[in-house]
Amino acid sequence: MRRLALEAGDKIMEIYNSDSFEVKVKSDESPVTEADEAADALISAGLRAAFPDVLLVTEEQAESHSEKADTFLIVDPLDGTKEFVHRRGDFTVNIAYVENGVPTRGVVFAPARNRMFYTLADGAAVEETGALEKDQIGETKTIKVSDADNEALLVVASKSHRDQATDDYINKYSVADSKSAGSSLKFCLVATGEADIYPRVGRTMEWDTAAGHAVLHGAGGKVVRFDDHSPLAYGKDGYANPFFIAYSPSVVLKEA
Repeated sequence: MRRLALEAGDKIMEIYNSDSFEVKVKSDESPVTEADEAADALISAGLRAAFPDVLLVTEEQAESHSEKADTFLIVDPLDGTKEFVHRRGDFTVNIAYVENGVPTRGVVFAPARNRMFYTLADGAAVEETGALEKDQIGETKTIKVSDADNEALLVVASKSHRDQATDDYINKYSVADSKSAGSSLKFCLVATGEADIYPRVGRTMEWDTAAGHAVLHGAGGKVVRFDDHSPLAYGKDGYANPFFIAYSPSVVLKEA
């Protein structure tokens, strides 16, 4: 999964750094580029070869969205397409493995930021630094969520989807600093302690969140539903998420 994310990242950056690329609009009005499609083809082929008996759900293959299994792989080959189109850099490759509704393994790679996060076999989450060679794992550091100061919280929110409802919820907290980031990087910023809480009051799909969720969980964090603070589960009909909150458990959550 790590190697496929790196290979997909190379393909994405090749297109990102080109003079121009085609942007199409999908049926749900979201953009899709040739980078999404090229990364999807590469990752899908690699995962199907490595896990032939495991259901693969991927954003770019609509026929997979009606299939269900207790254990499945779920992929967003280019999360943050708007960031990609506007050349803002905050886009990621997301690959996750879900067991009985829980994302247990995940890889999040931000190729333009050269940041790579993933879970290990023992469940811990790490960030790999350095050259990020495909066939050789470099230096890794175990990441852990913050010990949050509830009088001075660090908040991260969506860059492309921030709205009044999000701001109203954030305003329930004592906030020292609030920043915006695109894609599943927000989960990773909470996982490393660079942020304490990421509330999402807006539409997401499971392929947007599963890999970041796994990384955050491996770093000691939690992801819960916005409405009742129960754990966010996976394998739902249509793979659509409710609103949610990703956070360090040291944050005292406010009611919606």
